[in-house]
Amino acid sequence: MEYLWLILGLVALVLGGEFLVKGAVSIALKAKISPLVVGMTVVSFGTSAPELLVSLSAVFDGYPDVSVGAVVGSNISNIGLVLGITVLIFPIVVNRDSLRIDWPLMILATFMFYFFAMNGEISWWEGSIFMVILSLFTFWLIRRSRREGIQLAAESEVEEINVGNPVYKDVFFLAIGMLALYFGAEWLIDSVVGIASSQGVSEKLISVTIVAFGTSLPELVTSAMAAVRKETDISIGNLIGSNIFNIFAILGITSILHPLKISQSMNQFDMYFLLAISILLLPLMLFGKKIGRLKGVFLILFYAGYVYFSIMAEK
Repeated sequence: MEYLWLILGLVALVLGGEFLVKGAVSIALKAKISPLVVGMTVVSFGTSAPELLVSLSAVFDGYPDVSVGAVVGSNISNIGLVLGITVLIFPIVVNRDSLRIDWPLMILATFMFYFFAMNGEISWWEGSIFMVILSLFTFWLIRRSRREGIQLAAESEVEEINVGNPVYKDVFFLAIGMLALYFGAEWLIDSVVGIASSQGVSEKLISVTIVAFGTSLPELVTSAMAAVRKETDISIGNLIGSNIFNIFAILGITSILHPLKISQSMNQFDMYFLLAISILLLPLMLFGKKIGRLKGVFLILFYAGYVYFSIMAEK
């Protein structure tokens, strides 16, 4: 029964995020806010709303390992599994921004997360630093795209949303999205605790594997479809951006509202895998300026190794 609630929770979170974005974006555009600003703020926060609700529900229910594990596992999954599968479908040519902007910021976020977590807790002021950096980066991206006439992926997503609906429909979508996110997060947390208890494993293991995979599914579907259409130039930027947002926004907001406890096993095991795959991404992007199928196999094997050793560490 716990597995059914787990699936229902993941489905509710994904659909809730979609409804929330659709309603919020339409309302924001009707208020004459530019598509670029809406894309970089409303869409970014809306698409990460499932992870945020899971993180907040977990930490307030007394399961910090679920909160942190979902972020760490999702970030490893995004690079190892999602990017690996994407390049198996169609190789990615690495653009200059991914090397000069996206990867350095992701490494900064990952190492800051590592150093803040070393004392076993991320406090409200450390979470505030995360949010300040994210806000400054978002502001800089908006200024840069306007100055250079660059259309960001988030802006193109906004332009695809129909804003012809009456306002009451937008409010309805917004309300349905928020309700689905709330109940989805609760169902997910309860099922994770139940599965962990019945299987005799930790909540952290379920979080870094099953929950992380579930919350990475939207990125997997989006990236795989982009690869099928041979539009892979946006895939790597979206995945790295998701990892940056997971740390700066999800952990940032959560730790501001409630101190985030980091377990010893998270610091001494999972964090090393996160650092390793984040660092390894640079030579994979630099060598040949392309991530091909052989590199994709390596990334998937890395992710499989992480899952295997995570399970073995529990025995």
